Amino acid sequence: MFVERQSIGETTSQERRDLLQDDARILGHVVQCDGARAVISAYAESGGSAAAGLWTVGRMISINLGETRTIGLVYSIGKADRSWVADGENPIEVSVELIGEVRDLGAEKHPVFDRGITSYPHVGAVAHRIRTRDLQAVYDLAGRHSITIGQLSQDESIDACIAIDETLARHFAVVGTTGVGKSTAVSLLLRKMIAARPDLRVLIMDPHNEFAASLPDHCVKIDTNSLDLPFWLFNLEEFAEVLFRGRETDAEEIDVLRDLIPVAKNLYRNPHGGAFLRRGADALTADTPVPYRMADLIKQIDERMGMLESKNERPILKSLRTRIESALADPRYRFMFHSRLIEDTIHETIGSIFRVPTHGRPVTCFEMAGLPSEVVNSVCSVLARLAFDLALWSEGRLKLLLLCEEAHRYMPADHRLGFAPTRHALSRIAKEGRKYGCYLGVVTQRPGELDPTILSQCSTVFAMRLANEQDQAIIRSAIADSSASTLSFLSSMGQREAIAFGEGVATTMRLKFEKLAANLIPGTQKRAAEAASGNGDDVDLAAVVERLRNVPKPQATIGYAEVVDTQRQAGDTDYRKPAPKPMPDQDFDTRFGLRPTTFGGRTGG
Repeated sequence: MFVERQSIGETTSQERRDLLQDDARILGHVVQCDGARAVISAYAESGGSAAAGLWTVGRMISINLGETRTIGLVYSIGKADRSWVADGENPIEVSVELIGEVRDLGAEKHPVFDRGITSYPHVGAVAHRIRTRDLQAVYDLAGRHSITIGQLSQDESIDACIAIDETLARHFAVVGTTGVGKSTAVSLLLRKMIAARPDLRVLIMDPHNEFAASLPDHCVKIDTNSLDLPFWLFNLEEFAEVLFRGRETDAEEIDVLRDLIPVAKNLYRNPHGGAFLRRGADALTADTPVPYRMADLIKQIDERMGMLESKNERPILKSLRTRIESALADPRYRFMFHSRLIEDTIHETIGSIFRVPTHGRPVTCFEMAGLPSEVVNSVCSVLARLAFDLALWSEGRLKLLLLCEEAHRYMPADHRLGFAPTRHALSRIAKEGRKYGCYLGVVTQRPGELDPTILSQCSTVFAMRLANEQDQAIIRSAIADSSASTLSFLSSMGQREAIAFGEGVATTMRLKFEKLAANLIPGTQKRAAEAASGNGDDVDLAAVVERLRNVPKPQATIGYAEVVDTQRQAGDTDYRKPAPKPMPDQDFDTRFGLRPTTFGGRTGG
C-alpha cells in the first residue's frame, strides 16, 4: 500500500513515517464483522513479548481502512481450541466493539474522531496498535472548556479531561462501592470545578462529616451547633414531618395547621390588627416563608379548643398542641426554635448557607451526622427547595451546585420510602435546574436503590468499582453510546479508577483520578483521631452519654421552658436580664408574654 500511494505522490511526510511503522504495529487481521463488533485473528506471540501485552481486555486498537481508521475496544480474548503451545505460535481470537473512526483532516492531516461507523472493516483488514495521536483524538473535547482530572488507564501519558460546563449544567453522578476512593474523587472534582468556575457556589449534603477537612481553604462548615434554619422557613409538609417525627401524618391535624399557621403569620405582621386574613395575591398561606411565633400558633389552638362548636375537634387539637410543645422542648431541634427574638432573618440564613457573598469560601459543608434522623428529610427538602428558588429568582445569575452524598438515603427508588417533598425538590433541580443555573451532583454506593428519575437526569456518570449485579445493570442501562462493553470491567477496576461516560466526555473513557495529598482525602483526619485514641480504655463514658442525649451547654440551652421565659419578658425594657420562672398556675397569656415589642412586632419561639 505504501509503494502504490507513493508512486502517485499522495503521501505526506507524516504519512510516510506512520506507514513505515505499520509493520511494527500490526497485531492481526479482521476475520469477522457484524456491524457493531468485529473478531480479529492474531497470534499471542506476534510482535514479540513487548507486543503480547497489547492484546488485553479494555485496551483500544485501530483497524486501518485507508482513508479512515476504525477504533475498537477489546472486550474478549480467547483460543478456539482452549489449548496452549509453549514453544510455538498460539492463534487467538480477539473480540472488539467498534466505537468510532478517526480520519485525517486539513493540510497537516490532523486526526479527528467521530462516533459511529461509516465504513465497516472488511475481512482481512489490518488491526494495528493505536497511535498515541489517534488515542488523543478519541478523547479530544473539540475546544470545549475542560479540566484535567487524571490520566487514561491505557496510556498514563495522556490526560483524562472532562468538559466542565456540560458536566455541571446537565448534572453528574459518582457511583461506586465503599472503599474505592469515591469521596476522594468527589473532593478532587470539586477542587477542579471551583478553580475552573469561580462563580460556582457549592452546598454539600455530608452525612458522614468528611468533606470539611478535605476542603479547608474553600469551605465553611455548618453542623447542628451552628445551623440556623428557622421553623418558619419550612413549608407545611416539611414542618409536619418534624412534628410527626417521620411517622405517618394525621390528616385532621394537618388541616388545623393549614388553617392556623396563616393566622399566626398575620398576627406577626399586624400585631395590633388581630388575625384578619388577607385575600388576593398577597394573601399568606401555610407555605409562605414569613416569620410567625409558635406562641401565637399555640394560642390559636387553645382558642379553637375553647369554642363550643369545636367540641369534637378537641382531641385532635390537644394532640397537635402536645406535638408542638414536645418539639419546642427537644434540645435536638434548637436549630429551628432557638431564636429568642423572632425576626425576619431570611437574608442572613440564606446568605450564610449559600455563600452570598462567598468571602473567598464558595463551599458550604452541611454536616448531618449529628442531626436527628427524624428531621434530616425535612432539612434536606428545605435546602434543596431554597437552592432551586434562589437560582430561579436570581434569573440564572446565581450558580449553585447541590452535591448529595449517599443520595439513595433521601431519593430511594421505592416511592413508599423516603420523604416526598425531598424527592420532589431534588427532582425539580434534576429536570429544570440547568435552565436557571442550579446543578445537581449525586454520589451513591447503591445506584440500584436510587430513584431512577434522578439518575436518568445525570448526563455524566463516573462509575467506579461496583460489585453488586443489580447496581451494574443500572449503570449499563444508563449508558448512551455504543461502548457498553466497557462496563463489563465495573467489578474489577482498581483504586481511583473510573469509567466516565455521557455529555462531559468525548466518548466513554476509562481513567485513573489524580492522587490527592494524604491530608486532603476525606475522612483522613477522623481516622487519624480514631487511631490516636488508643485501645478504648480511656473512653469518657459520661461525655459519650451527654453527646448521645445531645444536651447543649447551659448557656446555650433553649428548651421549651426557656422559650416561655424569653417570651414572657420580651416586653420589658431590658429583656436580656434574667426573669423569674413562670408559676404553674399562671394563665396562657402571662406565661407566653404576648406583648408588643419596641421593634414593631412580637416575640415568640
